[in-house]
Amino acid sequence: MNASTASGTTATAERASGYVGRFAPSPSGRLHLGSLVTAAASYLEARKCGGRWLLRIEDLDTTRTQPGASDELRRTLERLGFTWDGPVLLQSERTALYEAELARLDAAGLIYPCSCSRASLSDRAEGYPGTCRNGVQRAGPTALRFRVDDAGAERFDDGLLGPCVLELKALGDPILKRRDGLIAYQLAVVVDDEAQGVTDIVRGADLLVSTGWQRALQDALGYRQPRYVHVPLVSRADGQKLSKSAHAVPADGSGGSALLVRVLELLGQQPEASLAGESLSVVWQWAASHWTIAPLRGLGQIKINA
Repeated sequence: MNASTASGTTATAERASGYVGRFAPSPSGRLHLGSLVTAAASYLEARKCGGRWLLRIEDLDTTRTQPGASDELRRTLERLGFTWDGPVLLQSERTALYEAELARLDAAGLIYPCSCSRASLSDRAEGYPGTCRNGVQRAGPTALRFRVDDAGAERFDDGLLGPCVLELKALGDPILKRRDGLIAYQLAVVVDDEAQGVTDIVRGADLLVSTGWQRALQDALGYRQPRYVHVPLVSRADGQKLSKSAHAVPADGSGGSALLVRVLELLGQQPEASLAGESLSVVWQWAASHWTIAPLRGLGQIKINA
C-alpha cells in the first residue's frame, strides 16, 4: 500500500548522517520505573552508536494527560542526567500535520469511518473484524480506521526478538482518529518518527503489535522504516504489572546515582556496586562504555521485588 511518495514531512538529512533514537513518554503521571528502564536502554543505545537522542512528549490524549506532568517528566530526566538533542517535541502542537497525512490516506482510499464502540468489541480476542469497512452500521459519532491488507504480513528483524511476523488480518484495522475527534497514537507516532528522522526505536515489548500497524502505515505514506528493538517489560516478581503510583520515579531525582545503578542492573549490565556512591556523570560514563543490549535477549520479563 502506498498513498504517494513521502510529503513535506519526510525525514531531513539527519537520517543519512547516522543513528537517531527517541524516547516518547505520555504525560499521564510521573515517570514510571519501567519507563525509566526503557528510556535508559534507548538512550544508551543511541549514545553507544554515536547518534542523536530525541525527547518527544505524546500528549494528544487529553483525557489521560495530567496537568504539569509534561514538565515534571522533563525535570525528572534532567535530574537523572539524561541529555537530549534539539527541542522537546509536543504532539499537541502538531495536529495540522497529522490531519494533512490523514487526508493523504483518505485520498488513497485507505481509511474509512467506523461507528463501532469500544464496548461492542471488548470481548474479541483478535483485532477489529472490519464491521464498517463497507459502511457505518449505526448513527452517531465515528472514528477513522486504516484499511490494512488482509492478505499481508509485516516481517522484520527485531534487535532483541529476532525475526518477527505480524499478520495484518489478525491485527485488524487500527483507529487513526478517534470518535471524540482526537488523533490516535498509531498515526501520530508514525508521522513524528518520519518528520524527526528517527532511524532506530527502542521501546517496551508491549508495543510489538503496534509495530505491525506502524510499519504498514509507513509503507502507505511512503516513509522509510526504522529499525526496532523491543525490550522486556519490568514487572513484579509474581509477574504482575507494576503499579504506576507505587513505582513512580521521584520527580526530584532523589536516589540519583543509586537509582541509575539499579536501572542498569535491571538491564543486565552488572555495574560495580561502588558506582552508587559516585556522581551521575561517572555512572553514565561507565554505562556508555560498558553498554550492551545482549543480556536482554531471550528474557521474557524484567522482574523486581516489590
